[in-house]
Amino acid sequence: MSQYTEQKKEIVALSQKAMRQGLYAGTSGNMSLFDRAQGNMLITPTSVPYDILVPDQIVVMKLDGTIVEGELNPSSEWRMHAAIYENFEDVSALFHTHSPYATAFAANRMTIPATLIEINVFLGGELRCAPYAPPGTKEVGLNAIDALRGRYGCTLANHGVLAVGTTLDEAYLRAEYIEDAAKINAIAMSIGKPIEVK
Repeated sequence: MSQYTEQKKEIVALSQKAMRQGLYAGTSGNMSLFDRAQGNMLITPTSVPYDILVPDQIVVMKLDGTIVEGELNPSSEWRMHAAIYENFEDVSALFHTHSPYATAFAANRMTIPATLIEINVFLGGELRCAPYAPPGTKEVGLNAIDALRGRYGCTLANHGVLAVGTTLDEAYLRAEYIEDAAKINAIAMSIGKPIEVK
């Protein structure tokens, strides 16, 4: 039995919740948890529909790509996850979504402005857009480093969203706030010029 049985169950439960909430679409998006003490990253596998994902399919690996547990290949974005964990010692959970409103801002390479107090309180301020890098490369994560400084999330140009935390629940909540902030800003921009909260 894996020492990470409960953590794998949590990743599956949150992944399936994300699918129901529309934060994921198809097999897009991924989630990971990093055990710093042992240097093990738990991450969703590639190309497995979330509605049929089971805990045994969660991959346990080192940040250099060495597989510790699992029969499937890890998410194609594992290098991005590894880059974030290598550069932010206070991050132990990462949630990457393609949630539609926030990803629309990413497609336009636009900042999501801090027009709601919750954006400042829960996300650290306006959400910056990290420069583009081809999906599946470590550069996706490296390009996000500056965008994440002083923030709990960012968007990835023409790609999606990153939300970070010390726990999976924390990263998930921040991903929800990012999508909510993007949706409200998109609506506000359609009827006027949103005012940021300082």
